[in-house]
Amino acid sequence: MKTVLVTGGAGYKGCVLVPKLLKAGYAVVAYDLMLFGADGLPSHPNLKVVKGDIRNTEDFSRALAGVKYVIHMACISNDPSFDLDPSLSRTINYECFEPMVQASRDAGVERFLYVSTSSVYGVSDAPEVTEEHPFVPLTDYNKYKGLCEPILFQYQSPEFTTTVIRPATVCGYSPRMRFDLTVNILTNHAVNKGVITIFGGAQKRPNVHIEDVTDLYVELLETPKELIAGEAFNAGYENHTVAQLAEFVRKVVEDEFPEKAPIRLETTTSDDNRSYHVSSRKIAEKLGWKPKRTIEDAVRDLCRAFKEGKFRDSMSDDNYVNVRAVKKLQLR
Repeated sequence: MKTVLVTGGAGYKGCVLVPKLLKAGYAVVAYDLMLFGADGLPSHPNLKVVKGDIRNTEDFSRALAGVKYVIHMACISNDPSFDLDPSLSRTINYECFEPMVQASRDAGVERFLYVSTSSVYGVSDAPEVTEEHPFVPLTDYNKYKGLCEPILFQYQSPEFTTTVIRPATVCGYSPRMRFDLTVNILTNHAVNKGVITIFGGAQKRPNVHIEDVTDLYVELLETPKELIAGEAFNAGYENHTVAQLAEFVRKVVEDEFPEKAPIRLETTTSDDNRSYHVSSRKIAEKLGWKPKRTIEDAVRDLCRAFKEGKFRDSMSDDNYVNVRAVKKLQLR
């Protein structure tokens, strides 16, 4: 049985990814600061939950014992995080990265999958933003995420396969829910306020369903290494403006909750100007990967979770908004 270490394993994507890895027959180490606890993870004999800080290289190295694959997702993950201590993004998203890669290689890890972000592209008028597009960092988050990529590729070798995924904005239900991601925000407002607040509206935003992107991470562990070694891949599905996303959400929520119709759309200004049309042609042509789920599917999944009472105080609880939660917890 091969062991996978997942940093951020108790987070939004981690709580969807880890059960899939277990089902696929892997042993899993979920390595996480546990700022939000680990309640979203299953109880399983092949799952080891480790409370750890990726900035502590000694602790991270100990957790690598017997690990063959690393999926690195842990980060301060929000573009509009201007009100956080800037040293957090620098130390967590960048400075500890190379020591982690070195420790992984030295521990005999065979594959290191780094989950970067498509927001490294910042703002672009290009009709199709491919992997060769220059990075235009607008925030510390996408600047540091982008700076890590060439560091990882320096360690590429026949014994140590390095791969970068730049996912689009993720949407959909997770046991460790986030309501600070575009589609999830719009759905939360539609269900609970009867009003969708559109921040900006003209920005183009690629999205990808959480089930699709976590399926991809599992698949990459078995993909022939010659196809992915030293490669970066965009991973998105639908490119729409924020205003178009709001319209999709309105239609689905009115269908799922007819008693809430009509849902109003209101537009306000936004200081988050990221706008880009990401191409996922490379990953489709080279790996045969194409998402199976739509934005509407993600909204329906969230509506179903609301009906089942899975969210408490979703409009006010800081735990649903990463930046607010991190600030409240006074992480240093």
